[in-house]
Amino acid sequence: MNKGTWYAIGAFSCWGLIPLYWKLLHSVSAPQLIGHRIIWSFLTLILILLFLRQIKTFGNSAFSWKVIRIYSVAAILLGVNWLVYIWAVNAGHIVETSLGYFINPLLSVILGVVFFREKLRPWQLIPVFIAGAGVLFITVAFGVLPWIALILASTFALYGAIKKIAPLNSLNGLTIETSILLVPAIFYLVFSENAGTGAFLHSNLLINTLILGSGLITTIPLLMFASAAKQIPLSIIGILQYIAPTIQFLIGIIIYHEAFSFKQFIGYGLVWIALILFGVESIIAFKAKSATVI
Repeated sequence: MNKGTWYAIGAFSCWGLIPLYWKLLHSVSAPQLIGHRIIWSFLTLILILLFLRQIKTFGNSAFSWKVIRIYSVAAILLGVNWLVYIWAVNAGHIVETSLGYFINPLLSVILGVVFFREKLRPWQLIPVFIAGAGVLFITVAFGVLPWIALILASTFALYGAIKKIAPLNSLNGLTIETSILLVPAIFYLVFSENAGTGAFLHSNLLINTLILGSGLITTIPLLMFASAAKQIPLSIIGILQYIAPTIQFLIGIIIYHEAFSFKQFIGYGLVWIALILFGVESIIAFKAKSATVI
């Protein structure tokens, strides 16, 4: 496996375990956590740039309308994804967040075909339709669209597609994204502090330390993901993304004992079958291609 593949595995493993981190901060509201996550991530990235002596290079490459336009879209998608995810985790919806990231790989594949002309083999269409049937079943069975899952899946799939065409390296790109979100984050946290609802420095040592640490636990997997997105096809990223939702699902069921009914099992099961079929088909196609090359 090349370096990009290892970056992807590392990123998705971190994201699979991250609900454990946010659960420790359940006493802090999701908007405040997002605000702190943006600020501390930005400061962490600036320190990395200073350490690597790349701050001047960053300044020279960051300030053009083309770059700002691309990364503004990426920043908005990232901010929405973070907000919905953290709220869902601390509201007891870890299992549904896992569904979003189970769907996400198939959306990445579709985007790869539509926007990057990555070829989709005929047998790869079947898993896409099966996954769609699973989402439809959940919607009909419960009478509610699984909006948490769909928002998480669509925002992150689009974010990955944008990172594929983004002109800067992963470090500079993520620094721009967090800098775009920085001003609204500061305004919101100042507002919360003035309203007497601020959590940072008004909580115990553990909570304050975890809030500070949100920068590191955010930037490390995102940098790995951004690097992977530039080095390997979206279709490969789609397969490796199974790692994160599998870990999240197990955490929701085993550790936090979230409800999981038989109807949910049917809907999720269709998505899992789709992912298994897609993975098996991809492995067979890869082996056939390797044999042809040899």
